[in-house]
Amino acid sequence: MCGIFFSLCRGHSVSPDAGTARLLQDRGPDSFGTRQIAVHAHNNNDLSYQATFVSTVLSLRGTTITKQPLIDEASGSVLCWNGEAWKFAGQPVSGSDSQLVFQNLLEASAKGSTGRDLAQRQVVNVLSSTGGPYAFVFYDARNRYIYYGRDCLGRRSLLKKDASNDELVLSSVCDNSTGEGWTENVPFPQMNVRLPPSDHGPTLPVVNQLKESLSSSLALRVQHVREANNLAYGEYHSMHEARVAILFSGGLDCTLLARLAHELMPLGQSIDLLNVAFENPRIHSKLGPDESPYELCPDRITGRTSYAELTQVCPGRTWRFVEVNVPYSQTLAHRHEVMTLMHPHNTEMDLSISYALYFASRGSGLVRESQHTAAPYVTSAHVLLSGLGADELFGGYGRHAVAFAREGYIGLVAELNLDFDRIGKRNLGRDDRVISDSGKEVRFPFLDEAFIAFVLCLPVTSKCDFATPQDQTSDDPAKLLEPGKRLLRMLAWHLGMKGVAAEKKRAIQFGSRTAKMETGKTKGTHVLT
Repeated sequence: MCGIFFSLCRGHSVSPDAGTARLLQDRGPDSFGTRQIAVHAHNNNDLSYQATFVSTVLSLRGTTITKQPLIDEASGSVLCWNGEAWKFAGQPVSGSDSQLVFQNLLEASAKGSTGRDLAQRQVVNVLSSTGGPYAFVFYDARNRYIYYGRDCLGRRSLLKKDASNDELVLSSVCDNSTGEGWTENVPFPQMNVRLPPSDHGPTLPVVNQLKESLSSSLALRVQHVREANNLAYGEYHSMHEARVAILFSGGLDCTLLARLAHELMPLGQSIDLLNVAFENPRIHSKLGPDESPYELCPDRITGRTSYAELTQVCPGRTWRFVEVNVPYSQTLAHRHEVMTLMHPHNTEMDLSISYALYFASRGSGLVRESQHTAAPYVTSAHVLLSGLGADELFGGYGRHAVAFAREGYIGLVAELNLDFDRIGKRNLGRDDRVISDSGKEVRFPFLDEAFIAFVLCLPVTSKCDFATPQDQTSDDPAKLLEPGKRLLRMLAWHLGMKGVAAEKKRAIQFGSRTAKMETGKTKGTHVLT
């Protein structure tokens, strides 16, 4: 995880302002680097621009901290890299992924000796061969090209400033207190959404294939975490302190990730479950003296139930259920900062979701030592797992059931396609900015490219079997469980998590009680000022 700032300006240089520099440093506390160079236009050495590259680094992979921007002194080429290359050319990547990507980009750009167009195609090939969440800026000094963008899903933030024709300004985050306009650099997701016909719902062989594919995605994201920093503390520290935490509502998606992570991580390594709950004055204004607003939040109730099931099904693991309790006064105190991070998103719903992610990702709360005693605790994990993407891929939202009721599977497929196409613009950039401000990296196992390809090739009836209504009297999980995300529910069921398999979908803003804190009449689409 890193922070990127890049500017290309004619006649002068532009650096991040103090507020943006602070936000970049919050994302990457291990290193801060900058590079300024003069860039001349191709075939016109008199037309000069000033390019500024800034990178901050949160070191999570490899045995040493790789400082950025990465610079090739021989050619003058520069790379600012924010993200994770899990695979390159189909093969898993170990060690420093940024160095690997940079080396391949340099080799590709060297093809320019036989033509700039060939170099351009080779650079694009390198990027298309890189699997994982990333945003980047690459300056090919040999051919005087500047490339920038995000992965095809847009899992890492990259904002573009509304600047003049003589300026290009990009940043992972922005301090928008000056009122300057920034927009998401929207990805271009061309993905295969062909769904072969099928006349049956999810089957056990498909459930097994799902487990194998999701486990492969998860394995890349929970192993070899922050090795450079763990070496400084010794193996005892790194084994007993949590390296990985889960944004944990107790719902199906996040608990399924926890259950599979148990099979992939050393048993002696603890896993933190970050469960956030808010004091909502609209709902909690008339509590009794012994009532806690946090314990009444739906996600706290569900979280405790799923936590209990995890400890029963996965013995021998230290699971820490971290109660992140947020008083209303703290919500108000951080309102401006949260709105700054989520910008340019600006609705009530964006703010409600961002509040939950902002406070949960800090991992600061209480861990109960017994039923009556709790101790302060701050997670040591710098990698957070999120279940985002499961609803969009497997039909977990209420509108998916509505689409099926109106137009059958044709309408459902159209709705799923719409959700998947806009996930980068609606969710991923915003969530990346809000969470990374805590100096942590969020990882999305459900949004791995290979996993997505597997899911998109499945018949829609295998993923969300709305044609077979729920039968709560049946002993067959293919009929007993809800139609929405039925395939995921069956996987949880076969992994021994029968309570989790039956858990109903609940939006994060309602489960944590961040929605409608002042009045119940506000709509989620209401634009904030």
